[in-house]
Amino acid sequence: MHKVFSFIFVSFMPKKIPTVQYIKPEMALIEIQNLNKLYHKHTALTDISLQIQEQSIFGLLGPNGAGKTSLIRIITQITAPDSGKVLFNGEPLQQKHIAAMGYMPEERGLYKKMPIGEQILYLAQLKGLSKKDAQIRAKYWFERLEMQSWWKKKVEELSKGMQQKVQFVATVMHNPKLIILDEPFTGFDPINAGIVRDEILELRRQGATIIFSTHRMETVEELCDDIALIHKSKKILDGSKRDIKLKYRTNVFTVSYEGDLAEISRPYTASQGEYYPQITVQLQPNETPNDLLLSLIPHLKIYDFKEQIPSINDIFITAIETQNNV
Repeated sequence: MHKVFSFIFVSFMPKKIPTVQYIKPEMALIEIQNLNKLYHKHTALTDISLQIQEQSIFGLLGPNGAGKTSLIRIITQITAPDSGKVLFNGEPLQQKHIAAMGYMPEERGLYKKMPIGEQILYLAQLKGLSKKDAQIRAKYWFERLEMQSWWKKKVEELSKGMQQKVQFVATVMHNPKLIILDEPFTGFDPINAGIVRDEILELRRQGATIIFSTHRMETVEELCDDIALIHKSKKILDGSKRDIKLKYRTNVFTVSYEGDLAEISRPYTASQGEYYPQITVQLQPNETPNDLLLSLIPHLKIYDFKEQIPSINDIFITAIETQNNV
């Protein structure tokens, strides 16, 4: 059976996308309420509740087998939950909402021996577009992603990264309100990853909401507004990226300096920075960063003073380890 269910094409894509300032709305496009899913003897999701804000980039994180794909399949109505519900723009999830979604699964669904241009037009027309509208949109995206010369190529002739570009076009060319990308940067070199990243940001600026399911924490760090971490079918943290990073802060500061450390009475770890020696210092209970600076300034010439905010990767590891030890 041919895989054609992943791509939905419904609305007209203009030839040029105007640049607009992104202002994040405060309304949930997707609201997930107490979702549960069991496959035979395997629990995929346990009482999952999430809100995905409209026009945001949401990182769905978790180890392999955590339940991320099961959640995506329920949102896209490929499967149904055993209990709980999903709201789309305030309405219970219905068949009509599929037309407002674009889903790029980790397992790709392109025809290997079919010319790329013909394939894109075919998939678009299966969803009710006229051939003329499909050609206009395909031309726009092929030019935007520098794929003009690929029109008559077959998928099997392309590298993995090039295939990813084709799959991305098939996912977004109908301008969906919700875009779900499962490991979208697999196979990309840094240049093409940057091109697709910029297009994702532009789609968000134009009003799309994007869900990322990925293991690439640098992508989450760079792009996502909000994140959720699922482990062993359960949500173990969610919220804005900023708030989560601040929650996991350890009040450790790195100080670049010149001077003699002999007069520094507090505990520290010394190291050599790129330009100046450094010390790493943790705040004492009830101490502020200003207090730390005031204690150092009489003895050292300070060149840089920076808090060590944990990375999303650090938080991911810490949260998983904590959950495993519960």
